[in-house]
Amino acid sequence: MSGSDYSRRDFIKTVALGAAGLALPANFIDAAAKHKYNILFIMSDDHAYQAISCYDNKLINTPNIDRIAREGCRFINSFCTNSICGPSRAVLLTGKYSHKNGFIDNTSSFDGQQVTFPKILQKNGYQTAVIGKWHLKSDPTGFNFWSILPGQGDYYNPDFIEMGNRIKINGYVTDLIADKSIGWLKERDNSKPFCLLMHNKAPHRNWLPSLKYISLFEDKEFPIPSTYFDDYKTRSLAAPESEMSVSRNMSMDYDLKVDLKKDEVTDPTRERIMGDYWEGIYARMTEDERKEWDKVYKKRSEEYRALKLKGADLDKWKYQQYMKDYLRCVVSVDENVGKVLNYLDENNLANNTLVIYTSDQGFYLGEHGWFDKRFMYEQSLRMPLLMRLPGVIKPHTDNENMVMNLDFAPTFLDYAGVNAPKEMQGSSLRPVLEQNIFAKTRDAIYYHYFEFPAVHMVKRHYGIRTKKYKLIHFYYNIDAWELYDLEKDPDELNNVYGNAEYKSITENLKKKLYSLQKKYDDVDYKKYLPKQTFKISHKGIGLAYTLANAPAPKYNGNITDGMVYPEGELYNVPFKGWLGVQEKDFILEMDTSTVNPVSEIKIGFLQATESWIFMPRYITLYASYDGTNFEKVKTIRNNIPDRQSGPFKKTYTFDMKNKNVKKIRITAKSIGKCPPWHEGAGGKAWIFTDELIIE
Repeated sequence: MSGSDYSRRDFIKTVALGAAGLALPANFIDAAAKHKYNILFIMSDDHAYQAISCYDNKLINTPNIDRIAREGCRFINSFCTNSICGPSRAVLLTGKYSHKNGFIDNTSSFDGQQVTFPKILQKNGYQTAVIGKWHLKSDPTGFNFWSILPGQGDYYNPDFIEMGNRIKINGYVTDLIADKSIGWLKERDNSKPFCLLMHNKAPHRNWLPSLKYISLFEDKEFPIPSTYFDDYKTRSLAAPESEMSVSRNMSMDYDLKVDLKKDEVTDPTRERIMGDYWEGIYARMTEDERKEWDKVYKKRSEEYRALKLKGADLDKWKYQQYMKDYLRCVVSVDENVGKVLNYLDENNLANNTLVIYTSDQGFYLGEHGWFDKRFMYEQSLRMPLLMRLPGVIKPHTDNENMVMNLDFAPTFLDYAGVNAPKEMQGSSLRPVLEQNIFAKTRDAIYYHYFEFPAVHMVKRHYGIRTKKYKLIHFYYNIDAWELYDLEKDPDELNNVYGNAEYKSITENLKKKLYSLQKKYDDVDYKKYLPKQTFKISHKGIGLAYTLANAPAPKYNGNITDGMVYPEGELYNVPFKGWLGVQEKDFILEMDTSTVNPVSEIKIGFLQATESWIFMPRYITLYASYDGTNFEKVKTIRNNIPDRQSGPFKKTYTFDMKNKNVKKIRITAKSIGKCPPWHEGAGGKAWIFTDELIIE
C-alpha cells in the first residue's frame, strides 16, 4: 500500500477522533480571524546535532536539512527535558514535563485523555496527522489521521498501524514515512490549515541503511572523538557503571552486522553477540534484499576475521563501522526531508507553512566512548532545532536562547493563533524567533531522567544547566553530585563538585535548581522511585535446584534468594534479580525432602512484550512423594493475552495440602517465537521468572 492509498473520506470522517469526550475550555478555541499557519513538524529519532552539517560538517553533509537553517533559524542551545524516546514525545504533545504528563520512561503508557496541542488545533479548525514512529503504547488521539510504527518499528518492509488496522508495506521505512506524509498532504482538505507530525524511525539503533546507500562511506575514515577513550576518573560511578559503551556493549551482529559465531568469540568483553534479535530483523528482508545486504556485510565480516584486532584497535574499528551505518541512515533522512520540502514548494505551501526539524533528543557518536543518550551530558541533552517560516522568521539566523522541547506545543499553538493552556509548562518560541527584544528568555534549564534500572543502566538523575555551568545529582542507588564548568571544560571531563573555588557557585546553582523544581512541581522525585523488593522467609531459600534449559548469563538470577519483586514492576533491581530463559521452556527440579510439610508453592513470571518477554502458555507442577516417581499436581493456564502490554508480573499459586513432598518439578511452557503481530516476529521470545516460594 502506498502513502496515497487512503482516501480523503477516511480521515475527514474521523475529524473528531481523539478529541471526542475532551471538554476544552472556551479560551482554547479561538474563532477570531487570526492567521493560522500550517505546521510541518519533522522529528527524527536519535539524530545527533553532530551529524547535521549546519551544526558540524566533520562527519556528513546534509544539504536538505541545512536548507531549513539557511532559510530560517538555527537554535544553538536547544535541550530536552528527559533524553529518551517515549518521554520526549509525550513532552512534545503536552508541553509538560514527564512527571506531569505521566510518561516518565519507556515502560510507561501515554494517557491520551489529557490535553495535547493536536487536540487544541483540531478544535480550532486544523487537520492533524501523525505518520511514523509513535512509541507511546496507547493509540494516538487528537489526530484526524494516524499511521504509526508499532513499538520501535522496522527499517525494512515495516508494519504500520493505520487508524487501528495493522498493515505491512514493502519498502524502506524512511522513504515510506515521507511518501505517506506527502500522500496525506495531497488528500487533505485544502480549505483548512494542517499540522503534520512526520516522525522518522531513523537513525535509531540498530542503524540499518537503505539498500540505495548501503555501500556509502565504505572507504571513508571518520575522525574519532577526542573523548572516545574517556576514563571517567573525576566522575561518580554513574558513567563507568552505565552500559552503552561502543567497546563493551555494542554487539557484533545486531549493531555492527558482523556474522560472528559463538565459538569464534575470543574476547567476551568486546565481542558481544545478540543473535536472536538480529535473526528476526534479517527475516523481514526479501530474498533479493538479503542478497544485496550480504554483499556488503559479508565483506565486513571477512575483514573483521582477517584483521584479528584487539583492545583499542578493535574499539576504533567498531567506531568506524558504527559511523558508516548511522550516517548512511542519516543520508536517507536528509533525502526525504528534501522530498517533502520540494512538495511544499511545488504546491505553493512553503510561504504559509512553519517547518520544524528536530530530534527527540541528542545522541552519542562515540563521545566518552558511548552510543545512545539518557545522560545529562551535552551530546544527549542538546537537540538539533531548525525552524523556517518565510517572511516571518528571518533567514540564516542563529538563536542562542536556551530553549526546550517543552516549548514546542506552546509555539505551535501560538502560530495557530491560539492561546496555550496554563497547564503547559513551556513558552512559545515565537517572540525569540521573530526577534522581539522584549521576549523573556531562560537563564537555566531543568532536566530529569527516570529510567533506571533498565537497558543501558544509566542512573536516575536531575540537574540544571546554565550557559556557564552544569550541576547534576545522581540518585536512587547512589547519592552523587557532578559539576562542570562549561566554559573551561566544554567536553565535561573534569567534575569540579566539591572544589573550594566552586563553593559559592555550587550553592547558587543548588538554589536555582530547587527553585526550578518548585516552579515545575517536581519537588518530590522520590515518589517516582520503583517499589522496593522485599525479603520473605520461606522454606525454599537456599535449596539446590537444576534447570533443564540454561538461563542467559546476564539474566541468571537466583530463583530462591528470598527476594520478591512486586506485581506490576519490571526494573526493580538490576537484571540479576530475574532468571531469563530464551525460546525454550522453563523446567526446574528441586529436592524438597527437608522442608516438609508443604502447604503451597508460588512462582512469579513477567510479561514485557516490548522487551520480547511473554508469560508462559501454562505452568504445571509435578510432585514426587517417593523421590522417584512424579505425578501432576495441577496445570494453570495463562489467561493474559500476548498483546497485553507490560511490564507486569503475575504470581501462580499451587495448593499442596500440607503433604510431605520429596521432590518438585515445575514446567513453564514458552511461547517460543515472537508472534506475527510482534515487531520482532519470528525472533526468540523470553520467559522471565521471579522467586520460587515454598510455604
